[in-house]
Amino acid sequence: MLAEERFAKILSIIENEGSVTVQQLMTELEASESTVRRDLHLLDKKGQLIKVHGGAMAKQPVFHTRDENVQNRKLLHAGEKRIIAEYAAGLIQPEDFVYIDAGTTTELVIDFIKDTQAVFVTNAIGHARKLSEKGLRVYILGGEFKSTTEAIVGEEAVLTLDKYHFTKGFWGTNGISVKTGFTTPEVKEAMVKKKSMENCKKRYVLADASKFSQISSIKFAEFSDADILTTGLRQESLKQYKNIMEVGEL
Repeated sequence: MLAEERFAKILSIIENEGSVTVQQLMTELEASESTVRRDLHLLDKKGQLIKVHGGAMAKQPVFHTRDENVQNRKLLHAGEKRIIAEYAAGLIQPEDFVYIDAGTTTELVIDFIKDTQAVFVTNAIGHARKLSEKGLRVYILGGEFKSTTEAIVGEEAVLTLDKYHFTKGFWGTNGISVKTGFTTPEVKEAMVKKKSMENCKKRYVLADASKFSQISSIKFAEFSDADILTTGLRQESLKQYKNIMEVGEL
């Protein structure tokens, strides 16, 4: 592959994901580590990306104004999501009253939940079905069904949440930024995320490393409002924040 082709592919990946690791580029480009590192150095020098320890990130945050279909998202970063989900499931105690937000990583949490007396509430029909099939007690919010994320959203769901006070909750997000907070593309879904988080004692956002430096249209919480469970964090500058927890190993 010619150098210009490699440069174009590197920039395309970073545009889509916000950041990339050297190991990921070695696989994607079928190139040696020394070649990848040299390419990143040159692109950084040209001001087209920011070279960081172990990889690179977008020069500016990546903005998203719409949700990708949930079936497509299930295929992205599957290994990272399972590591995060398994750790999250281990945080659930028998006496907990748990909120599980719609999302691909939050859905995986259910796979790792052991026999428990904890009670669950969710705004995702698929999540409710999986929880019920495991013999767990589950409540589902009422409201408008959003097909792209398979979530119950809107004002009716928010009103239902008024009566609940959760001990623990797990949320998905489309973007994380220290300055902008947690964001998602659609206002009705953001309303449900915001209200459920407000009514929860211990909050966890589950996010693979690609969600950092991504920004969507609607903010539903400040960066400091929740602990973030992630793995393979690529940006050294983020490791100073106490609410970011790197879990497991890739």
